[in-house]
Amino acid sequence: MYALEIRNLDFNYEKELILNDLSLTIEEGKFISIIWPNGSGKSTLLKTLANLYKPKAGTITLNNKNINSFNKKHLERIMALVPQDTVIDYDFTVEEIVMMGRYPYKGRFERESDKDRSITKEVLELTNTYYLRKRPITEISGGERQRVIIARALAQEPSIILLDEPTSNLDINHQIEILNLLKDLNRNKKTTVVLVIHDINLAARYSDEIILLHEGRVLGQGSPEKIITKSKIEKVYKMEVAIEKNKFTKAIYVTPLGRNSD
Repeated sequence: MYALEIRNLDFNYEKELILNDLSLTIEEGKFISIIWPNGSGKSTLLKTLANLYKPKAGTITLNNKNINSFNKKHLERIMALVPQDTVIDYDFTVEEIVMMGRYPYKGRFERESDKDRSITKEVLELTNTYYLRKRPITEISGGERQRVIIARALAQEPSIILLDEPTSNLDINHQIEILNLLKDLNRNKKTTVVLVIHDINLAARYSDEIILLHEGRVLGQGSPEKIITKSKIEKVYKMEVAIEKNKFTKAIYVTPLGRNSD
């Protein structure tokens, strides 16, 4: 079953076409990475999938229903977005930030219930941030903050989580920590994970499927072995590469060799 189905999507900023007749499917329960050279298109796609941006043309179907048929709270019970920019300037505690994820289940002026507190505690423990719960969000590290923002998204109890560059600006230790967390959620809770990521090798290591975008369209979608090929990567990234299997992880591994002469 498809969790998300996108057909003939167009999106533009003024006269610049960012997404061009883009079509893809997201199968329920999969871990899927979207890769594309640096640019605005990947983030635009995620925000369009989350119904924050309205496309110029095309349709998005969520659980076999047009996404426009969902109101905001109903949509947020099904799908959560973790943005790339997680800067928060207010001195909310970690626990307060995560509790905000319960908003889709609250009526106007309704206070937190025992269930809200229980779920908040559960996702804090799941993301290994419970020990931070009384700390101001402004006083924790970047890696800790990223886990807290993921915990807030999980408090929405979504079946789909979208993440925009969740490992950007983190050291390799925190990158692996975040991706291991997401993989565990995918395996143990059957959460559909869709993330934009710039590191091809991490995408290959963790993903069931990879979506490779080129010039606003899907160049390929499938297993890492099917999508991360010398011809596809060199076409999209304009870079000569060597591709082999990592002897430790057994995943496809890309080594850049230099710019294409084309």
